[in-house]
Formats: sequence, C-alpha cells, structure tokens
Amino acid sequence: MRRSRKVKILATIGPASSEQATLRKLFEAGADVFRINMSHADHELMRTLIGRIRAVEAEVGRPIGILADLQGPKLRVGRFADGKETLAVGQTFILDADPAPGDATRVHLPHPEILASVQPGHRLLIDDGKLELKAVKCDGRSIESVVVAGTSISDRKGVSLPDTDLPVGALTEKDRADLDAALEAGVDWIALSFIQRPEDLVEARQIAKGRALLLSKIEKPQAVARLSEIMELTDALMVARGDLGVEMPPEAVPGIQKQITRAARRAGKPVVVATQMLESMISSPVPTRAEVSDVATAVFEGADAIMLSAESAAGAYPVEAVATMNRIAERVEKDPTYPAIINAQRSTPEATGPDAISFAAREIAETLELSAIVSYTASGATGLRAARERPKVPIIALSPILETARRLSLAWGTHCVVTEDAKDLDDMVDRACRIALHENFGAVGDRIIITAGVPLGTSGATNMLRIASIGADGGGK
Repeated sequence: MRRSRKVKILATIGPASSEQATLRKLFEAGADVFRINMSHADHELMRTLIGRIRAVEAEVGRPIGILADLQGPKLRVGRFADGKETLAVGQTFILDADPAPGDATRVHLPHPEILASVQPGHRLLIDDGKLELKAVKCDGRSIESVVVAGTSISDRKGVSLPDTDLPVGALTEKDRADLDAALEAGVDWIALSFIQRPEDLVEARQIAKGRALLLSKIEKPQAVARLSEIMELTDALMVARGDLGVEMPPEAVPGIQKQITRAARRAGKPVVVATQMLESMISSPVPTRAEVSDVATAVFEGADAIMLSAESAAGAYPVEAVATMNRIAERVEKDPTYPAIINAQRSTPEATGPDAISFAAREIAETLELSAIVSYTASGATGLRAARERPKVPIIALSPILETARRLSLAWGTHCVVTEDAKDLDDMVDRACRIALHENFGAVGDRIIITAGVPLGTSGATNMLRIASIGADGGGK
C-alpha cells in the first residue's frame, strides 16, 4: 500500500481506537504512526496496544511507527475545603507549602521548586489560563499574588509558569519508569513533554541508548527561546500548540509554528504539528472550515506530520477523522500553488558529501522527470536528507533494518521498504528497480535515481548517484 500524499499522519490511540480491527481501519484510512499517551496508559495497556499495532503491521506488510508520549512534570495546586472557590479580580491570593485544604485566600502548592523559583512580576496561569495570577511577594516558602483575570479555582488544577525557568528536569519518576517500559516494548519514538532547555534531553538519551529516537515537544516559551540548542540534541520536534497557547499569547502561536517548522526543515529533522487540528470531530462527523484550513496550513508549511489527539483517541468518529485529514492533505499537495510554496522554503544544503548527493538527486530527478528517488539507508540518515529536500518525485527508502523503516514512517515523503542489503552494485540497482516496480512507483521503461553509500552498508556515507531504467524483467539496466 502506498500513500498518495507525502505529509504523514500521526494518530493518538485510546478508548475509541484501541481494538486491533479499529487500528487497522485507522491505518487504512491514512495513519502512518500511532501515538500512545502515557498520561492515560499504564504499562500493561501500552504493551497490549503495541502488540496490536505490530499485528496490524504484519497484516498489511508495511512498517508502522509507534510513539510513546511521556507525561512530563505535571504541576497542580492542592485541594480546597469545599472543592472550589470563587475569587475576585484584584484580590490577594496566596500559594504556599501548608498542606491544609485551601479557601478563598490561599491554597497548597505541593511543588517546592515553584515556591523557590517564582519571582515578583511572574505570572501563574491556573487551569489552562482560565485564572491568571501575578506574583507580588515571594519568600521561597509562599507566593503572594494578585488575581489578574478569572474568578474560579478548584481542586488539583494545573499550573503553568510562562515567566519562570524551573530548576527541574523534564523526566519525573513516572516518566523514567514509562521510558524504560516503552523501550523494552520496542517503541520507535519517545516524545518528551515540557522541556525547557537542551539539557532536558540528556538523561532521556542516556537511558534510550539508541533504542528509540527522541522527539522534543515545544510547548514552553523557554524552549522556544533555546530552539536552536534543542535542535542540536533532538531527533525531531513537535509544535505542541495546546500548552504553548496557554503559556504564550494565542496570537503568537501561528508565527512560532512557522518558525519551528522551518528551523526543523533546515536541520533535516522531522517536525509534527499537533493539537486541536480537527477538534470538532470529537463529536461531529465533519470538521469546521477553519479546522480544514488549519490542517492545510500545516501541509503547505511543509510539516513532516500532522497529528490527531482526542479526535482519534476518544472521539465518536476516529476513523472518519483520520480519513478527513488524509483527504485534506491529498488535496493540498495537488494544489497548483503547493510546489512553489514548498520550494520557496528550501534551504541551501550543508557542505557535506551526503547533503550534496541528496540535493543533486532531487535536481536530477525533477529535471529528468524520473519516477522516484530510491535511497539505501541503514541508520535512516540518508532517508532524512532526501526528505529534507522535499522533492516532487516520491522517495523510496530501502533499509535492511526494520526499526529504521519504522522510524522513517514519521518523515515527509518517505515510503519505507525493508529489504536485504545489496550484495554489490548490480544487485543494488536491480533491487531498487524491482521494488519501485512492485510498489507501483514506476513501470517498465521508467527511470529512477538511486543514492547509496559505497562501500555498501557503510552508515552515514552516502556518496553515490546512479540513474537506472526499469527493465522488462523488473531489474535495472
């Protein structure tokens, strides 16, 4: 099965989509990667879901990526004597270390790191920003604040700190346990939540030891400010617009989305646009026109993947949501303005042999109107370089390593096929031509361009281009 679009679809699975039959329907509707949200899945459920996804993978004969999304540090206020309180704009409200139930004047904040880090003038956003407090006095044990906006607060509501750099890592004890379990179960990608600085990736990478790639969710202003440093250490990025739109002005998010997607493309690293893309389809079989435009904007921008959250995890129409996103993406990529927009964002290749080869492969393929670019890739690096170029022609990524093919299922335009390593150059050409023919990317007599590293099997050493024609027997000539 080949997709007739190049942007990938990442579907979150949950109560509405956890059965194997539904997972297959989601794949057939267009899902390329499945996301397991560890905020809502225990280890047993995670292993069950992974088993079902791998069973679907075996049924359809295509590599499917799995992303485990770690919860990250969840900051919440304590409880109230009456469960909730009504506040008034302008009143004083205190957050402190006292575990006693709260009232209309104070509440317990069970996070000493916040009490120690917040400074006068910093904002505290409660319940996704529905209540805004501004710190007035801080002594390390309590925060005296004034109510700026909103009038309601209740038990265990989340706290966001857009102005405060917390001296805590991105991994909690729960995250470490979830990470170990996910790696043992064989996931392909690990998403890290609420990272603030590049150092937040170090521990996760030391634990992963190459068993999975890391995706950094950009959802805090501190991460946006240090995006270039985070980019150096991460394998992929996600524009997590939900929390980003709480901690930053909502009107700033579209520009940040463009900034992140373009920076990721320059770096040749996959980028996912997420949150509320087809939100109304949680309860409706059709999206709003604004949601369609939002999805289309991400596709026009050249994002590697677009993501569904509650729409596919808990909504009433999970398969329809994926199918709708698939149709939008296909239509955008056929739009006459799409190639010009994508080409305008292309950046100069790095001064390396592999980057120059990938750049040349795209130029040759488009100039000669070849049927496909076929990239041999063991680590996935060659496939990512080909995707970075955003060619008009399809990319077939051939790898002898199943895990590499699964990881590349998140990368723009890559059709991944698991195949044995070529024995020699003739076998390499024949194998590429046979697969292009078998996967319906070309017909007898069509030409393809092949990139690979010589000597064969050398990771990260792409240094060869070869144009070949598909022969009558399916081999190359």
